[in-house]
Amino acid sequence: MKLTGNKDIVVVRGAGDIASGTIHKMHRCGFKVLVLETEAPTAIRRKVSFSEAVYEGTCIVENIRAEKVRCISEITHCFREKLIPVLVDPKGDIIPEIKPLAVVDAILAKKNTGTNKSMAEITIGLGPGFFAGKDVNIVIETLRGHNLGKLIFEGCAEANTGIPGNIKGYTSERVAYSKSQGKIEVYREIGSIVNKGDLIASIGSQNITASIDGLLRGILRNDTYVKNGMKILDIDPRIDEIQNCFTISEKARNIAGGVLEAVLYMINKNKEE
Repeated sequence: MKLTGNKDIVVVRGAGDIASGTIHKMHRCGFKVLVLETEAPTAIRRKVSFSEAVYEGTCIVENIRAEKVRCISEITHCFREKLIPVLVDPKGDIIPEIKPLAVVDAILAKKNTGTNKSMAEITIGLGPGFFAGKDVNIVIETLRGHNLGKLIFEGCAEANTGIPGNIKGYTSERVAYSKSQGKIEVYREIGSIVNKGDLIASIGSQNITASIDGLLRGILRNDTYVKNGMKILDIDPRIDEIQNCFTISEKARNIAGGVLEAVLYMINKNKEE
């Protein structure tokens, strides 16, 4: 099997905080990373999500800059300037045109929204929703624990537990979900110290208050339209570790390492065939 098309371009679908760990690592390792996003991303950990470029035109995550683009020429310009292009293309319509080395589905939708093996010589899916060997070449485990970041060559990742990671004994208490729908009004900035009971945001008549003391590590953008049951915010109880709000998490780095390993593994495998 021979690799075809642009042999150093990796397309990453999605640019939330977990996806951004992969985008950041692949970029630093010399790949040209093209990011595909929706028109209205809903990242919680916005300070470490390249999806912010969709709203702001540009954003920086750990010294790596991304810029919103609209066409092939702007993508080419970003690659030339060592920037990460972010294109609004939720369906991946541009993929057949550029014929990338790899496509990584990092949407984390807990289901496959369209990624398939025909998109590139190397296809990778993060988390549940993909069957390795059928939908994609390799699935990366995203569940915290012993197998986090593991490459799965046949089968699926573990099902979503719905329980946030344990930090200092807190799991579900760290996050808040909407109990209604409408536009969210945000009153506190990411990185703010909050105390249990503090008003952080509201959605119509629903007030969202802090359930624990800690740092506001992530929250939706102000005026985002929120659906019922949607995750709104994330509180980190480690008040003395404010840098956590502005740096890539250990989970995202671990998964990114798995993606890098998967791409290099497939490159070497394809050379041997």
